[in-house]
Amino acid sequence: MNREPRVESRERNPTPVPSPRAGRGKGGGVLPALPFLLPNLLGFLIFTFLPVLACFGLSLTDYRLAPIANLHDLKEQIRFVGLGNFVRLLGFGREAGRLVANDPEFWRYLGNTLFLMLGIPISIAGSLLLALLLNQRLRGVTIFRTVYFLPTVSSAVAVCIVWKWILYQQPNEVGLLNSMLMSIGIMHPPDWLGSMQWAKPAFIIMVLWLGVGGYNCVLYLAGLQGVPQELYEAAALDGAGSWARLRHITWPLLSPTTFFVVTMSVIAGLQGSFLFTAAFLMTGGGPAGATTTLMLYIYNYGLAWHQLGYAAAIAAVLFSLVFSFTLINWRYGQRLVHYQ
Repeated sequence: MNREPRVESRERNPTPVPSPRAGRGKGGGVLPALPFLLPNLLGFLIFTFLPVLACFGLSLTDYRLAPIANLHDLKEQIRFVGLGNFVRLLGFGREAGRLVANDPEFWRYLGNTLFLMLGIPISIAGSLLLALLLNQRLRGVTIFRTVYFLPTVSSAVAVCIVWKWILYQQPNEVGLLNSMLMSIGIMHPPDWLGSMQWAKPAFIIMVLWLGVGGYNCVLYLAGLQGVPQELYEAAALDGAGSWARLRHITWPLLSPTTFFVVTMSVIAGLQGSFLFTAAFLMTGGGPAGATTTLMLYIYNYGLAWHQLGYAAAIAAVLFSLVFSFTLINWRYGQRLVHYQ
């Protein structure tokens, strides 16, 4: 029997695949990415990192803004005081046998800032509720989403002017809100912007109107659209009602979104950029400092009273508060986050 000759198969040497780590020792993995990273890194260094360093450096001086003719005048204005500004800001002393803050206004305005942040939980809950409503498959729902988001993209100055007209109260003239209250029988409505009792609640109402349908609502809406519908269908087959599905499916799967929303909302509340605009335009920080926040306090010392060293110290303390909260929240808040 003729047997075919046996041909041994020889495997060709495969083309060598370069290791992912190849070239990294000589910068081969970093250099191609530098053109893409450089614009962001330069922006961070110029507009964030260096100003923060300058703020901390300026906080160690007694620099007062004044006209200068040469560098000698600038050196005379910048006097190194070490931690003197922080002792003046955060320290306490004894006066008439009792402990008194060196700068009681700072603690008062810090209290104002924290009080105005009481609207954050209400705003987050309202954003979640509104996102649940806007997540329904209804005709024209896109129009409602746009309408609720419009205040967020509106000019802060325009919003403050409109709300000042709404909350206006004078002996012979009242604003829109008080006119409505008087029409239903409340003949002595609150003086929203002129009363120490009502000024801060009025600001909280304004911030709620502005923020409920804003970015937090958009984030929750995106999170809701990422929840698998199969989970709702399986829960419905098991007899779970709407509340049970919200509690055991929606809320846990939205925990990463909630973590981000809470973090950013508290940071924004401490910085209080919109509240600074509102207080500056609507009340000037009054009545009697009732609506003055830390941001407005920094502005007053830095640009109104020209004490840049002390203003920088207040800004450094505010930065430390924001940074500390972020670290603590990042360390312990993620325990409540469920990614699956």
